[in-house]
Amino acid sequence: YYNSKRYLDYTFDLWITIIWIKMTLEEVVGCNITDTKMDTVSQALEELLVAAQRQDCLTVGVYESAKLMNVDPDCAVLCVLATDEEDQDDIALQIHFTLLQAFCCDNDINILRVSGLRRLAQVLGEPTVDNSEPRDFHCILVTNPQCQPLKCQALKDVGNYCEESRCKNQWIPYLSLQER
Repeated sequence: YYNSKRYLDYTFDLWITIIWIKMTLEEVVGCNITDTKMDTVSQALEELLVAAQRQDCLTVGVYESAKLMNVDPDCAVLCVLATDEEDQDDIALQIHFTLLQAFCCDNDINILRVSGLRRLAQVLGEPTVDNSEPRDFHCILVTNPQCQPLKCQALKDVGNYCEESRCKNQWIPYLSLQER
């Protein structure tokens, strides 16, 4: 009896150790995969915005984007809604975002929430002229004209990320852009 009890105790301790190692490994590896995925998608978004700007397929500004989507919703392929912490209390902006999100959902336009307005300004080459009013980067619309469609891997990567997020019931995916 003593030997079998000792064997069971040893086996139990071994199983607990194996489970603990497995769970710890999954946590560590899982975090790295998620972080790597976010970095990849962030980089793809930046590449997409630069390519769209170069091909004149970018609309910047909440009002400008809403106006364009109202006229031709079929041309929009991605709506980027950007805020930083100081914008969280802006009720008017949040109402605009809610309306834009509803319109995008009704018209099958991918939506992506982003933090990092300064990084967006850097990526899109916002001039730092003191006298000029800064552009409104709270909403950026990527369009895809029918005559010359925007084709790039970055658009596919961001679109796949949005689709994967919807499959996980995260209807409006979120990215945090890091300043470089």
